[in-house]
Amino acid sequence: MKKLLVLIVSLTLMLLSACSLEPPGWAKPAEKKNLKDVKIGLSVSTLNNPFFVDLKNGVIKEAKALGMQVKVVDAQNDSAKQVSDVEDLIQQGSDILLINPTDSAAISAAVQSANNIGIPVITLDRSADKGKVKTLVASDNIKGGEMAGKYLVEKLGENAKVAELEGVPGASATRERGKGFHNIADKNLKVTAKQSADFDRTKGLNVMENLIQAHPDIKAVFAHNDEMALGAIEAINSSGKNIMVIGFDGNEDALNSIKAGKMEATVAQQPVLIGQLAVKAGRDVLKGKKVEKMIPAPLKLVTKK
Repeated sequence: MKKLLVLIVSLTLMLLSACSLEPPGWAKPAEKKNLKDVKIGLSVSTLNNPFFVDLKNGVIKEAKALGMQVKVVDAQNDSAKQVSDVEDLIQQGSDILLINPTDSAAISAAVQSANNIGIPVITLDRSADKGKVKTLVASDNIKGGEMAGKYLVEKLGENAKVAELEGVPGASATRERGKGFHNIADKNLKVTAKQSADFDRTKGLNVMENLIQAHPDIKAVFAHNDEMALGAIEAINSSGKNIMVIGFDGNEDALNSIKAGKMEATVAQQPVLIGQLAVKAGRDVLKGKKVEKMIPAPLKLVTKK
């Protein structure tokens, strides 16, 4: 009986210990007195997109200037892989995490894991729905969507029929760009069709082909990123239609397409700057400085001049 009581008490203590959110001392990141000792873990949603390649390069460039080390992982637009990648970065001793979420809800678990052992998290371009994030470094996606909507009203007039290519469902950028666009379009345009193409060029082409067949009278399409916009242009060219296309990002292919008179416009971001600002914010966090909850990178509507 006495042995049974001891066993029950021991198991109870073990369970209480396991439920504690306070991590053991060895799991807490050591304080870094020198930036050259800092290890940045960077998780990017996909490197199969020029925008995020530029974002990554911005992080690496600024980290190198400050003498900080960077470990980069590519989620390949797979939210489950990204959570696993971030857990690996934590195990590898990252001092700070820079995360560009594939899915703002799915990444929350990984953010909370970092929170539990005191590793600061900064998100880039897209936010996390849950968990404590020191700051989000991003363009004002709502404002960008509004810029696209206003431009279409200006060029086509009110009540013009338009379509929308949406980004990855669940990504904050998808929600925010769509919200900004509809703030204008719902009052001044007729959005006759919208469908997700996951920020992907090939999917943008395929979805646009279907939209043209189902809605042959649309006059323009707003794509939540340039990759989908470029895919849409291929579909439009094959159809022989004259449909205006506006993208979002300002990547090199899109800017060249605008110069060639194929794409009408893009809401240009500055991905290199976003990466640089994120590293600077990380430096300030590690030094104990307070940072703003949102650090904006300016936007610009680019059209053919």
